[in-house]
Amino acid sequence: MQLGRSQHLPQNCLPIVQVRPLQRRCVGSLPCQQVAAVRPRRLSSGRGGLLVASAVDMSATPISSTDAADGLDILFDNSSDPECTVVTVEGKDKTHLLMSLTGGFSSSGLTVISASITSDDGRVLDVFRVQTADGKKVPEDQFALVREHILSVTSSTSRSSMPAIYGIVAAAEVERLKPLKGQAAQNEVDSLELAAAEMAAAAAELVATEREIISLRQSNAESRLLQAKEAARTEAAAGLERKMAAMQAVLAARRNMAAAPEKQKSQAEKLLDTLKPPAPTRAAAGAGSGSGYEILLQGFNWESHRQRLYKQLSDRVKDISDAGFTAIWMPPPSDSVSPQGYLPRDLYSLDSAYGSEGELRDLIANFHQHNIKVIADIVINHRCANSQGSDGKWNKFGGRLAWDASAICSNNPAFGGRGSPKQGDDYAAAPNIDHTQERIRNDIINWMKYLRNSIGFDGWRFDFVRGYLGSYCKQYIDETVPAMAFGEYWDSCEYTDGVLNYNQDAHRQRTVNWCDSTGGTSAAFDFTTKGILQEAVGRREYWRLVDSQGRPPGVMGMWPSRAITFIDNHDTGSTLNHWPFPSRNLPEGYAYILTHPGTPCVFYDHLYQDDGGLRKCIRELLFVRKRNGLNARSKVVVKKSAADVYAALIDDKVAVKLGPGDWSPNHSGVRVNGKELKLASSGFQYAVWEAQS
Repeated sequence: MQLGRSQHLPQNCLPIVQVRPLQRRCVGSLPCQQVAAVRPRRLSSGRGGLLVASAVDMSATPISSTDAADGLDILFDNSSDPECTVVTVEGKDKTHLLMSLTGGFSSSGLTVISASITSDDGRVLDVFRVQTADGKKVPEDQFALVREHILSVTSSTSRSSMPAIYGIVAAAEVERLKPLKGQAAQNEVDSLELAAAEMAAAAAELVATEREIISLRQSNAESRLLQAKEAARTEAAAGLERKMAAMQAVLAARRNMAAAPEKQKSQAEKLLDTLKPPAPTRAAAGAGSGSGYEILLQGFNWESHRQRLYKQLSDRVKDISDAGFTAIWMPPPSDSVSPQGYLPRDLYSLDSAYGSEGELRDLIANFHQHNIKVIADIVINHRCANSQGSDGKWNKFGGRLAWDASAICSNNPAFGGRGSPKQGDDYAAAPNIDHTQERIRNDIINWMKYLRNSIGFDGWRFDFVRGYLGSYCKQYIDETVPAMAFGEYWDSCEYTDGVLNYNQDAHRQRTVNWCDSTGGTSAAFDFTTKGILQEAVGRREYWRLVDSQGRPPGVMGMWPSRAITFIDNHDTGSTLNHWPFPSRNLPEGYAYILTHPGTPCVFYDHLYQDDGGLRKCIRELLFVRKRNGLNARSKVVVKKSAADVYAALIDDKVAVKLGPGDWSPNHSGVRVNGKELKLASSGFQYAVWEAQS
């Protein structure tokens, strides 16, 4: 085909878009012959830019024809590039034109390999290198068809007859779907269409911002204006990531919905089921989270050393027992450089900022009288020296465990370590202890046996377990036989452009892997659930609360008997506030963890430093959990997961709803033994129902 204009670009053209091929698949009830794909795609611009497009089978979909009334001239060239068809688009610029163009190529079944974009005084000269889905040039007999389609989707007055949800005219789609916003979607198709339109609108905003940045750079605009626009681009990219995550959740929900329902069983089949051996479950020897019915209280915060904690707790033992707690997690008991106990020095010296050894013994005995297990915080990744060694470094330990620099990992040069290299993450503030040495492990085991057998502790919370191998935890657990054991495996969740990714499977898998490395003898804090839950309730993204397989999305969805669920602790909340749960959503958070599987841990501040009814909420939910026998292995059936509401049925006994959206088990036809469920607890954006007796 003869070119009417040169395909060469001016010197100031900037590369902006690269598009990867899109695999085809069915969407909803539309046949594969009509829709090749409707899913988010990432188009890299080299500056963090993202677009959304879809591919539609051109042979099966009629194309609306239009002329070049909007002033676009589209030219094709198969001769100047050895691998691609070069498409030149020249003419009048308009809002979101780049998105429409790339969407038009994609919905024509073409892959954009690269693009050069320029604009000047309301005119554009955009050059695209494109290929067919099989990596070839576009056949010349298809040029007219593709041109007609691109003109159609870029026209301001006409639209393609293809499915509306491919997102080319994003603003119009969101406007059309406004009745769905702010309320639960009427059905799954509405949810899909709304998510797709919002995602496309977010993409259009990002692309428009990218074009404005290009224009500002070409006009040598003030740096202040450029910085402001680049900040807007970052925000727009984050907004798009959030909408893409929502779409991912909607598609996951549709996959779950499409799963074949279990057929109704006859009475004979149900009887046979009861005679079958139980399905194998993930089993492990050792402590883990105890019986599975444990309910844990963290009995301190970051400032508790100021209040003589042991005496303070002695006055609250009965209240803690009456609330339904079965175990309490205590702070590190040993002498420490820091008053909080996390820089231990003389391990056997149990006179600390929290109180004396005698007060600790009396407190533990008091808890035991009320059938409450007492869990010690064990800090053994590192230990502070009492004095400087001959090399002038702090590596000479005192007390009953008078170690020297040979007990410190060799890759801890600040402390002159002469032991084996560190096997885990470094802790910079104190000497990292070498657990590879049998004599060191024996010293730690003997100290833990002293805490267990003489002082009376029932179990262990292992601090900073990323610093040493889980196999050592297994040995410490096997040798001391605690009633409970769990580790602090604090790992960062996955984010993109500052937005929490919907899929956190890799994050929770790392925690599960650590539990596996202990032989399953230790549970772990479910940081995955915390991260997802606080994002869901804080941003009204309740679709986050179910994974792609219909399970809870945290560790509780993979290995619930090894998940210690929590809302906040002394690090994330309290006065440190490293990663706090949104305060007004705390009732929702507790409604979730106190009804769901895993072993819940309530934070001290939320029970005893509350002035807004949170204590009442927690106590009500604790009673619901106890009355209904909910436990670490309880079964969860997610009933609804949308932007504004999450609902689930647990053990066919308890229903929970989070979020401002409308849902109740009785209106949804949920019955237990033929009876409606009764409201047991409610508060800000949550409600919990239980079966009637």
